[in-house]
Amino acid sequence: MFDFSHFLTDTQSIVFTVLMAVGLLFCCIYYGLFHFRIGRWHRKTKPQEGTGDLTNNNLPPVSVVLTAHNDVSWLKENLVYLLEQDYPNFEVVVVDYLSQDDTPFVLKLLKDYYPHLKIVPFKEDVNLFQGKKYPLSIGIKSAKNDILLLADPDCTPKNMQWLRGMVKGYLKKDTQIVLGFCGLNRTKTLLGALQQYDNLAYSSHYLGCALLGHPYTGSGRNLSYRRSFFFKRGAFINHYSVAGGSDDLFVYQNATRNNTAISISGDACLRTEPKKRFSEWHKLRLSRVSTRNWHSVGGRMMEDLLPISVLLFYSMAVLLALCGGMPWGALLVAVVVKWAWQIVAFAQLCKRFEGGLVYLAAPLFEIYFIIANTILVLTPLDNNRKFSK
Repeated sequence: MFDFSHFLTDTQSIVFTVLMAVGLLFCCIYYGLFHFRIGRWHRKTKPQEGTGDLTNNNLPPVSVVLTAHNDVSWLKENLVYLLEQDYPNFEVVVVDYLSQDDTPFVLKLLKDYYPHLKIVPFKEDVNLFQGKKYPLSIGIKSAKNDILLLADPDCTPKNMQWLRGMVKGYLKKDTQIVLGFCGLNRTKTLLGALQQYDNLAYSSHYLGCALLGHPYTGSGRNLSYRRSFFFKRGAFINHYSVAGGSDDLFVYQNATRNNTAISISGDACLRTEPKKRFSEWHKLRLSRVSTRNWHSVGGRMMEDLLPISVLLFYSMAVLLALCGGMPWGALLVAVVVKWAWQIVAFAQLCKRFEGGLVYLAAPLFEIYFIIANTILVLTPLDNNRKFSK
């Protein structure tokens, strides 16, 4: 069907083909280990001695910690879902950081109905550092329970079982950190689809790395760790000078194979609204890469493994097409194999995390983000943000 007579005598074509095959192999392995595996993952860990099953009689007390800054609309909409959780012993700590809207009023009103709501007000700007690490650390210090759950005011639990779902991550006795997932509500816009793909791809990477025994980051929109562990490891002292990183840098510097677990059951997931404007989303993505230089060379290589493999595959395929070193039909088969496996693997993520049909455009979105993320990494960062989510 295909004529490979010229190919067998052309050293250049053989080299290009081998490199393309390497790129294809790494892409397929990645899709399997991250997208497909996370999409199909089910907890297999049995409780260790001394932990037992998590029932109402032995559920550990927990503290939910939020930082709010002019978030009255989100607090009115979402805070009740946290306060009404089906859990026997918990508190919700909200740090009101210099809000100039009706946030203090709404919090005081809710406090009258929910005594387990604790308000930590900031009326003066005493934050000598950048970002939200200082107010968040004050909220953590004000919490009375050892197990902490971190979220943002714009996050909503899927149901009233969120606390139970996240606490299941502590079934393993040595667990100090539990990584969760926060999804995006679906929209019918291109911007919404791009955000949905980006969130799923990013989340599957850090969750997949944790399953492989190399946890390196997490999302502060749904993250848990022990209060005692937080202060034992020096809190945010090592990176207070960086505006971002209240979630990923702490995880990166303290998470290990043995002390980190993931909790991504349906009950354990949170959801939030996608950004309505590209500029807002761009700022969010900038904050994500602002801590990249703090990662080790090995950590950055782990992040760049897929983009490098994708670039290698496509660039070699283009060179083979231009030089005529391989029949078009064979190149088309290679592309179809990659796209088909990528779509199947990403579909598992979408099915698990309710991502809709975004998996159908995964090959095209992947190319877009390779270009967009390269530009993003090269963009100068604003290091003067006093409060950054």
